[in-house]
Amino acid sequence: MRPDAFPRTARSWRPSARRSRAAAAGVLAATIWALQEPLDRRLFGCDHSDIELLGKALTRGRRWRPAGFAVHAVNGAVFGLAFHELRERVPVSPRKLAVAAALAEHLALYPLFYFVDRPLLTSPRAFAQETWRHLLFGWVLGRLA
Repeated sequence: MRPDAFPRTARSWRPSARRSRAAAAGVLAATIWALQEPLDRRLFGCDHSDIELLGKALTRGRRWRPAGFAVHAVNGAVFGLAFHELRERVPVSPRKLAVAAALAEHLALYPLFYFVDRPLLTSPRAFAQETWRHLLFGWVLGRLA
């Protein structure tokens, strides 16, 4: 790792085409994840939906789906920006780095299901489903960013 890898200045946070592209790639990767959820729910035999979880955390009415999509897209943009900063500092190919970062996020946050839906925490199907989703997200992000 370069010795100057982590110093930050106000200048370094200026908008850039690469940063914007990473954010847009994160939005698109999160959208692809969301659109394929009905398929993977059938494939893995697990009814968990991240869109539903996020949407119903915000609203109980019929608008939970658009709310979930919006929050998921914003999360994707933030992850894309974090990926951009990581990519600038870690000498690994962007595609491998994106997949590794997405899977690392999955492994770090999966235990939080304990507070949301405990049966999911012990379900091998749910774990496999979430692994697939993060793998897909990372692959798309790495291809587009």
